[in-house]
Amino acid sequence: MSEEQGREDRHNTRMQRKKAVVDEKIAAAQVERGVLVINTGNGKGKSSSAFGVVARAIGHGMKVAVIQFVKGRSDTGEEDFYRRVAEWMPGSVSWHVSGEGFTWETQDSSRDAAAARAAWELARNYLADPGIGLVVLDEFTYAFKYGWLDVAPVLAALAGRPPMQHVIITGRGAPEALIAAADTVTDMTLIKHAFKAGVKAMPGLEW
Repeated sequence: MSEEQGREDRHNTRMQRKKAVVDEKIAAAQVERGVLVINTGNGKGKSSSAFGVVARAIGHGMKVAVIQFVKGRSDTGEEDFYRRVAEWMPGSVSWHVSGEGFTWETQDSSRDAAAARAAWELARNYLADPGIGLVVLDEFTYAFKYGWLDVAPVLAALAGRPPMQHVIITGRGAPEALIAAADTVTDMTLIKHAFKAGVKAMPGLEW
């Protein structure tokens, strides 16, 4: 047997073992229900990841609601795109920019708190609607960091949502109680960012 053939045979043996393990895990995962996902951490991509799932959900015929808690701008590429999608596919996605900007921009904590509470009331309506397959609560974690909302009633609403409804929460510093309640948690780790090198936020990449 040649050395190359030996490598190929060993590779095939490893892949057969790997396939058996993967197939076993797939066969064992038979529960079908809504999933709570949290994208947190200091790295870039938390919201971007969530908006990618929005496209995936719409592609499967699901209705989606997006509530942005802190971001106040309405000129982002993702919002413009999904509003066009909503025109093409009426009822597919409802998009709400409910914040007034980051708290260091508004310089008004009471106004920030009021905006967060109003956004949460809007979110609660979607979390009670079985017709909505996916709810995205973008930058939601800041509502807990700044004390605008209590975690307990939020956890209760999430636990009481329709059985097949998925929820994605984004934002830095997700509280431990929220992480404990989630099914899937990803911590985005920052390694490098162009902004630190003096590169301004570029359209199509950052907003």
